[in-house]
Amino acid sequence: MNSDVRVCAVLDEPGRVVPEARAEQRAETTADAPREPLFGAVRAARELGLKRGELARAVQLGLVRAGPRAPGGAARFTRAEVDRVRAAEGFPHALRGRVETVAGADAAAEVLGIGPSRLTRLARCGHLVPIGYRINRYRAVVWLYLAAELREFAVREAGMLTGIASPADRELIAARTDLRPRAWRGRHVGLLLRRTADPWERAAVLASVLPEEEVRAVVPDPAERIVLAALAPAPPYGHPRLPAAAAVASRLSRAQDPDEIHWYRTSLDFALTGARGQSKSTGERGPT
Repeated sequence: MNSDVRVCAVLDEPGRVVPEARAEQRAETTADAPREPLFGAVRAARELGLKRGELARAVQLGLVRAGPRAPGGAARFTRAEVDRVRAAEGFPHALRGRVETVAGADAAAEVLGIGPSRLTRLARCGHLVPIGYRINRYRAVVWLYLAAELREFAVREAGMLTGIASPADRELIAARTDLRPRAWRGRHVGLLLRRTADPWERAAVLASVLPEEEVRAVVPDPAERIVLAALAPAPPYGHPRLPAAAAVASRLSRAQDPDEIHWYRTSLDFALTGARGQSKSTGERGPT
């Protein structure tokens, strides 16, 4: 792996929420606070003028904030949040424009006005970062890109749309490097981290990217591993259900290269240190 390549996720300072007695704590909070009406994704999407997949993308990007989940884990939304999004300037066209995606090299290349082979080269070399993926019927990965980002790239990096590849890109091409999975993982992790300040949830996000043996090495305490597994983020929207396709998608979510694994191991260790210290300093018990 080229030493200049960097994963997209950045580990911030640990948050300030302690994950002790999580179920009891949330039950007490719910009992004490006035309840705001919540409704499901179907109604939220309809009121925001989005399709279900577009709403999921808006939540992923932090454009729409989901409320407390239903007991079964389904996303729910508050009336205040839906009204906030609807009151934004340019609604609904601006919101739709920010969540619009194109699937595959042909569609993405058309947005940029280049050929599919150049698009694929730019993406494999890390210049274009996917926002998601699909697994087609042949179990091949179809990468999704934000259309707005492609248009911005065309303006910002017009020189890359013509001419020959740079020496650095030629080196990656010669090594048959494909940075798309790694770049997507970094982006996905970064977006998840920005959506929570809970240090144990942040640690769970980082653990979810590591192979199981790496998690066991970093987290030798079985009780802590149980907590991390319980708090692990749900698969991205569109994650396939058929076992063969799901297996392909699951491999995308795990760090592969030694330096990438080292990055997430170090980040997980740092997050756990902060989470344990937070619990100890507040006198609250940690995971049991």
